[in-house]
Amino acid sequence: MRILVVEDDDRLRALLATTLAEAGWEVDEAADGRSGFGAALGGGYDVVLLDVMLPGLDGVTVCRRLRTAGIEVPVLMLTARGQVASRIEGLDAGADDYLPKPFDVDELLARLRALTRRTASASGPLTVGDLVVDPLARRVRRGDTEIELTAREFDILELLVSRAGEAVSRFTILDEVWDGETDLKSNVIDVYLASIRSKIDRPFGTSTITTLRGAGYRVDAS
Repeated sequence: MRILVVEDDDRLRALLATTLAEAGWEVDEAADGRSGFGAALGGGYDVVLLDVMLPGLDGVTVCRRLRTAGIEVPVLMLTARGQVASRIEGLDAGADDYLPKPFDVDELLARLRALTRRTASASGPLTVGDLVVDPLARRVRRGDTEIELTAREFDILELLVSRAGEAVSRFTILDEVWDGETDLKSNVIDVYLASIRSKIDRPFGTSTITTLRGAGYRVDAS
Protein backbone atom coordinates (compact mmCIF):
# COMPACT_ATOMS: atom_id res chain seq x y z
CA MET A 1 0.00 0.00 0.00
CA ARG A 2 1.38 3.40 -1.01
CA ILE A 3 0.87 6.59 0.96
CA LEU A 4 1.94 10.17 0.27
CA VAL A 5 2.75 12.24 3.38
CA VAL A 6 2.52 15.99 2.74
CA GLU A 7 3.80 17.77 5.85
CA ASP A 8 6.12 20.79 6.18
CA ASP A 9 7.31 20.00 9.72
CA ASP A 10 10.48 18.00 9.05
CA ARG A 11 10.48 16.17 12.39
CA LEU A 12 6.82 15.19 12.20
CA ARG A 13 7.13 14.14 8.55
CA ALA A 14 10.11 11.92 9.39
CA LEU A 15 8.24 10.41 12.35
CA LEU A 16 5.19 9.71 10.22
CA ALA A 17 7.30 8.17 7.44
CA THR A 18 9.06 5.86 9.91
CA THR A 19 5.84 4.87 11.69
CA LEU A 20 3.99 4.15 8.44
CA ALA A 21 6.90 2.19 6.96
CA GLU A 22 7.01 0.03 10.10
CA ALA A 23 3.28 -0.58 9.66
CA GLY A 24 3.89 -1.93 6.15
CA TRP A 25 3.22 1.17 4.02
CA GLU A 26 5.35 2.31 1.09
CA VAL A 27 5.87 5.99 1.91
CA ASP A 28 6.62 9.00 -0.29
CA GLU A 29 7.10 12.46 1.21
CA ALA A 30 6.49 16.08 0.21
CA ALA A 31 7.32 19.18 2.27
CA ASP A 32 5.06 21.77 0.62
CA GLY A 33 1.71 22.05 -1.08
CA ARG A 34 2.91 22.41 -4.66
CA SER A 35 5.19 19.37 -4.62
CA GLY A 36 2.52 17.41 -2.75
CA PHE A 37 -0.08 18.30 -5.35
CA GLY A 38 2.26 17.30 -8.18
CA ALA A 39 3.03 13.95 -6.57
CA ALA A 40 -0.63 13.18 -5.83
CA LEU A 41 -1.62 14.24 -9.33
CA GLY A 42 0.68 11.56 -10.69
CA GLY A 43 -1.53 8.95 -9.03
CA GLY A 44 -0.66 5.53 -7.73
CA TYR A 45 -1.34 6.26 -4.06
CA ASP A 46 -3.81 4.44 -1.85
CA VAL A 47 -4.04 7.38 0.60
CA VAL A 48 -2.75 10.94 0.85
CA LEU A 49 -1.95 12.20 4.36
CA LEU A 50 -2.25 15.96 3.95
CA ASP A 51 -1.44 18.75 6.40
CA VAL A 52 -3.63 21.85 6.17
CA MET A 53 -1.02 24.51 6.95
CA LEU A 54 1.49 24.15 4.10
CA PRO A 55 3.78 26.61 2.28
CA GLY A 56 3.06 27.28 -1.37
CA LEU A 57 -0.44 25.82 -1.48
CA ASP A 58 -2.39 25.09 1.70
CA GLY A 59 -3.81 21.60 2.18
CA VAL A 60 -7.41 22.62 1.55
CA THR A 61 -6.46 24.09 -1.83
CA VAL A 62 -4.42 21.00 -2.69
CA CYS A 63 -7.35 18.74 -1.86
CA ARG A 64 -9.83 20.87 -3.81
CA ARG A 65 -7.57 20.92 -6.89
CA LEU A 66 -7.11 17.15 -6.74
CA ARG A 67 -10.86 16.63 -6.75
CA THR A 68 -11.29 19.13 -9.58
CA ALA A 69 -8.68 17.18 -11.55
CA GLY A 70 -10.64 13.96 -11.00
CA ILE A 71 -8.17 12.40 -8.54
CA GLU A 72 -10.31 10.36 -6.12
CA VAL A 73 -7.55 9.06 -3.85
CA PRO A 74 -8.68 9.04 -0.19
CA VAL A 75 -7.37 12.09 1.69
CA LEU A 76 -6.84 12.24 5.45
CA MET A 77 -6.18 15.82 6.54
CA LEU A 78 -4.05 16.85 9.52
CA THR A 79 -4.13 20.23 11.17
CA ALA A 80 -3.29 22.00 14.39
CA ARG A 81 -6.55 23.87 14.03
CA GLY A 82 -9.22 21.82 15.75
CA GLN A 83 -12.14 24.17 15.22
CA VAL A 84 -15.33 22.84 13.66
CA ALA A 85 -15.21 25.47 10.90
CA SER A 86 -11.74 24.29 9.86
CA ARG A 87 -12.89 20.68 9.72
CA ILE A 88 -15.89 21.60 7.61
CA GLU A 89 -13.65 23.54 5.20
CA GLY A 90 -11.43 20.50 4.67
CA LEU A 91 -14.31 18.06 4.26
CA ASP A 92 -16.08 20.38 1.84
CA ALA A 93 -12.89 20.50 -0.22
CA GLY A 94 -13.16 16.74 -0.70
CA ALA A 95 -11.22 15.27 2.24
CA ASP A 96 -12.42 11.85 3.41
CA ASP A 97 -11.40 12.20 7.04
CA TYR A 98 -9.91 14.72 9.42
CA LEU A 99 -7.51 14.33 12.35
CA PRO A 100 -6.50 17.34 14.50
CA LYS A 101 -3.00 17.64 15.97
CA PRO A 102 -1.74 16.45 18.34
CA PHE A 103 -2.99 12.95 17.52
CA ASP A 104 -2.39 9.43 18.75
CA VAL A 105 -0.41 7.31 16.27
CA ASP A 106 -2.64 4.29 16.88
CA GLU A 107 -5.70 6.37 16.02
CA LEU A 108 -4.00 7.58 12.83
CA LEU A 109 -3.25 3.99 11.77
CA ALA A 110 -6.81 2.92 12.59
CA ARG A 111 -8.23 5.74 10.47
CA LEU A 112 -5.95 4.80 7.57
CA ARG A 113 -7.05 1.18 7.80
CA ALA A 114 -10.68 2.30 7.77
CA LEU A 115 -10.09 4.46 4.68
CA THR A 116 -8.42 1.66 2.74
CA ARG A 117 -11.16 -0.82 3.71
CA ARG A 118 -13.80 1.65 2.58
CA THR A 119 -12.00 2.19 -0.73
CA ALA A 120 -11.68 -1.54 -1.36
CA SER A 121 -15.37 -2.07 -0.66
CA ALA A 122 -16.39 0.81 -2.91
CA SER A 123 -14.33 -0.55 -5.80
CA GLY A 124 -16.53 -3.64 -6.10
CA PRO A 125 -15.65 -7.34 -6.16
CA LEU A 126 -12.00 -8.40 -6.13
CA THR A 127 -11.04 -11.06 -8.67
CA VAL A 128 -8.05 -13.36 -8.96
CA GLY A 129 -8.55 -15.91 -11.72
CA ASP A 130 -11.95 -17.49 -11.08
CA LEU A 131 -11.88 -16.56 -7.38
CA VAL A 132 -14.19 -13.64 -6.61
CA VAL A 133 -14.23 -11.83 -3.25
CA ASP A 134 -17.07 -9.33 -2.80
CA PRO A 135 -16.33 -6.96 0.14
CA LEU A 136 -19.78 -5.36 0.09
CA ALA A 137 -21.78 -8.59 0.10
CA ARG A 138 -19.02 -10.40 2.05
CA ARG A 139 -19.33 -13.36 -0.29
CA VAL A 140 -16.71 -15.58 -1.89
CA ARG A 141 -17.07 -17.86 -4.89
CA ARG A 142 -14.81 -19.93 -7.08
CA GLY A 143 -16.39 -19.98 -10.53
CA ASP A 144 -20.06 -20.73 -9.88
CA THR A 145 -19.43 -22.32 -6.47
CA GLU A 146 -20.20 -20.30 -3.35
CA ILE A 147 -17.67 -20.71 -0.54
CA GLU A 148 -18.58 -20.18 3.10
CA LEU A 149 -15.93 -18.47 5.23
CA THR A 150 -16.00 -17.27 8.82
CA ALA A 151 -15.86 -13.50 9.38
CA ARG A 152 -12.17 -13.62 10.30
CA GLU A 153 -11.31 -15.87 7.37
CA PHE A 154 -13.07 -13.46 5.03
CA ASP A 155 -11.14 -10.48 6.43
CA ILE A 156 -7.80 -12.23 5.90
CA LEU A 157 -8.66 -13.35 2.38
CA GLU A 158 -9.99 -9.91 1.43
CA LEU A 159 -6.74 -8.32 2.65
CA LEU A 160 -4.56 -10.74 0.69
CA VAL A 161 -6.62 -10.54 -2.51
CA SER A 162 -6.80 -6.73 -2.33
CA ARG A 163 -2.99 -6.76 -2.42
CA ALA A 164 -2.60 -9.48 -5.05
CA GLY A 165 0.96 -9.68 -6.30
CA GLU A 166 2.37 -8.14 -3.09
CA ALA A 167 4.01 -9.79 -0.10
CA VAL A 168 1.78 -9.23 2.94
CA SER A 169 3.62 -9.66 6.23
CA ARG A 170 2.28 -11.40 9.32
CA PHE A 171 2.55 -8.04 11.09
CA THR A 172 0.29 -6.42 8.49
CA ILE A 173 -2.32 -9.17 8.83
CA LEU A 174 -2.27 -8.93 12.62
CA ASP A 175 -2.39 -5.13 12.49
CA GLU A 176 -5.26 -4.88 10.02
CA VAL A 177 -7.37 -7.91 10.88
CA TRP A 178 -6.76 -8.11 14.63
CA ASP A 179 -5.78 -4.45 15.15
CA GLY A 180 -2.41 -5.63 16.42
CA GLU A 181 -3.88 -7.35 19.47
CA THR A 182 -2.51 -10.84 18.79
CA ASP A 183 1.03 -11.93 19.71
CA LEU A 184 3.22 -12.09 16.61
CA LYS A 185 4.66 -15.42 17.81
CA SER A 186 1.24 -17.01 17.86
CA ASN A 187 0.39 -19.56 15.17
CA VAL A 188 -3.11 -18.14 14.84
CA ILE A 189 -2.45 -16.90 11.28
CA ASP A 190 -1.19 -20.31 10.20
CA VAL A 191 -4.33 -21.93 11.57
CA TYR A 192 -6.60 -19.51 9.72
CA LEU A 193 -4.61 -19.77 6.47
CA ALA A 194 -4.83 -23.57 6.59
CA SER A 195 -8.59 -23.33 6.99
CA ILE A 196 -8.93 -20.79 4.16
CA ARG A 197 -6.85 -22.96 1.82
CA SER A 198 -8.97 -25.99 2.66
CA LYS A 199 -12.03 -24.08 1.47
CA ILE A 200 -10.91 -21.99 -1.51
CA ASP A 201 -8.15 -24.19 -2.97
CA ARG A 202 -8.13 -27.84 -1.97
CA PRO A 203 -11.58 -28.80 -3.35
CA PHE A 204 -10.66 -27.16 -6.67
CA GLY A 205 -7.14 -28.56 -7.04
CA THR A 206 -5.54 -25.13 -7.09
CA SER A 207 -3.22 -22.95 -4.98
CA THR A 208 -4.00 -19.29 -4.43
CA ILE A 209 -1.97 -18.23 -1.39
CA THR A 210 1.81 -18.67 -1.37
CA THR A 211 3.75 -18.70 1.90
CA LEU A 212 6.90 -16.59 1.63
CA ARG A 213 9.37 -17.82 4.23
CA GLY A 214 10.28 -14.90 6.47
CA ALA A 215 8.24 -12.42 4.41
CA GLY A 216 4.59 -13.39 4.85
CA TYR A 217 2.07 -14.42 2.21
CA ARG A 218 1.19 -13.54 -1.36
CA VAL A 219 -1.78 -14.08 -3.64
CA ASP A 220 -0.54 -14.34 -7.21
CA ALA A 221 -2.10 -11.64 -9.36
CA SER A 222 -2.63 -13.89 -12.39
